[in-house]
Amino acid sequence: MSLVVVAECLAADGQEDRLRTALEAMIEPSLEEPGCLAYRPYADPNDPARMVIVEEWADRQALAGHFATPHFGHVRQVLERVLAEPMTVRELVAAPVS
Repeated sequence: MSLVVVAECLAADGQEDRLRTALEAMIEPSLEEPGCLAYRPYADPNDPARMVIVEEWADRQALAGHFATPHFGHVRQVLERVLAEPMTVRELVAAPVS
């Protein structure tokens, strides 16, 4: 069963462009990773400081591999400098259908 990850970010004042650039830079290398089924950042049209990343991974092992990549390590360092608050991350699986 695949795993959907929803990560919510809020940029600090004046850091909106840096946040957007950092998240966009993650798209290509993430999609090239084994087990990455989808990876897309979204911007809130009413609040340019707020972005959400929606990812889908084949399983938890693929997600754990993502966290160990150099590009994830780099973006983590960037996010520590540009976020107004810690990122909120939710891991979701498909709800059972009755």
